[in-house]
Amino acid sequence: MQEPLNPAPPALPAPLANLPARPPTFREALRFWLKLGFISFGGPTGQIAIMHTELVEKRRWISNSRFLHALNYCMLLPGPEATQLATYIGWLLHKTWGGIVAGGFFVLPSMFILWFLSYFYAAFGTVPWVAAIFFGLKPAVLAIVAAAVIRIGRKALKNYVMWTLAAVAFAAIYFFKAPFPLIVFSAALVGLFGGKVWPAKFSSPAGGHGSQADSDSSILSDTAEPPEHARPSIGRALRVTLVCCLLWFSPLVAIAAWLGTNHTLYREGLFFSKAALVTFGGAYAVLPYVSQQAVEHYQWLSAGQMLDGLGLAETTPGPLIMVLQFVGFLGAWNHPGALSVLLAATLGAFIATWTTFVPCFLWIFVGAPHIEQLRGHKALTSALSAVTAAVVGVILNLAVWFGLHVLFPGGTRVEWFALAVSLVAFLGMVRWKWDIIPVVLAAGLLGLIYRLVL
Repeated sequence: MQEPLNPAPPALPAPLANLPARPPTFREALRFWLKLGFISFGGPTGQIAIMHTELVEKRRWISNSRFLHALNYCMLLPGPEATQLATYIGWLLHKTWGGIVAGGFFVLPSMFILWFLSYFYAAFGTVPWVAAIFFGLKPAVLAIVAAAVIRIGRKALKNYVMWTLAAVAFAAIYFFKAPFPLIVFSAALVGLFGGKVWPAKFSSPAGGHGSQADSDSSILSDTAEPPEHARPSIGRALRVTLVCCLLWFSPLVAIAAWLGTNHTLYREGLFFSKAALVTFGGAYAVLPYVSQQAVEHYQWLSAGQMLDGLGLAETTPGPLIMVLQFVGFLGAWNHPGALSVLLAATLGAFIATWTTFVPCFLWIFVGAPHIEQLRGHKALTSALSAVTAAVVGVILNLAVWFGLHVLFPGGTRVEWFALAVSLVAFLGMVRWKWDIIPVVLAAGLLGLIYRLVL
């Protein structure tokens, strides 16, 4: 079809992809963060995959390079990295209130859903219809995580050095059970050294065919200067630290004055505050520590209840670390003191959630301005490029681990329903660009029908 005088125009998606994205209003961003809170299944990797799809590829609110830059910083912080990533991007877009809304709505839907499920669990035991819905959701989550490995890997693994780092990270965590923080910090050191002796192999992860056009059309593009509110200020950092610390510890002071320092609620608040400071590596790194302390030391709940809480947290939207809310709820339910059981459990859930997530805002609002100023710094870029490659290996580990538990629940027997749902969902999202919301809703409905009807 050669027509020199009237050449055919290029395919429609290409020019549209290069058009500048329109900056979202605060109301539009608020609606998105609220929606994200209801669809963010799959633990940290699934949630990061959802944010990457929505913010980088579809809405183009942030470029791939800046997204990974923010993600790598959040990976180095204690606490839930997906929540902190949402807070970071919301802060970049709409200042402090943007970060509060993004981080808050990322947590609030799961907080209410998990409270409801925790109450039903404590009062009535397992709920068949809830278990049926979760049975359908698990293979969809597996598909989301697997799609994330491909999507992020295509952009982060630009050469054989990055492929090698990803493979080594996968082997370290899967076969040798290396701690996640050790993998991240080791990758950063490799990147720092490699950037000096072999800079061409440790350049920015945003490279690749078509990435420059996509980046330039993003609102927060690679070439854009940090917004005015992202410039570091000692005075602002001190004010933010003071306000966050007051918010963080005020409930503990109030509980100590009301119920005393020996009450379960105060001890929970103190324990989860300490956990927020030392839990590097995300939810999977913190769970062994919390399980040991909550089950063996404090005896707030049994090991079986802890596993049930992890199952509830894994199959509800929001951060996987919300399992700490379940621990706070059940710990106070089992040890209410002079309070009514439901009131004590509700306050226990609140204090666990509050002391877990308020520090996240402190880390972002104080540290992110400095990280933004270092964007483009060659040594930091090399280190973060290596971290990004290692994270791909870690995500692959989670996909394999999750796949074994979902597809082979008994160890050897194949769960054919889960296999079929995960394959269809994976192909739909990778090949036909299905949206995550209908995939999650359809999978939950199929699980309900399969378990309770068929």
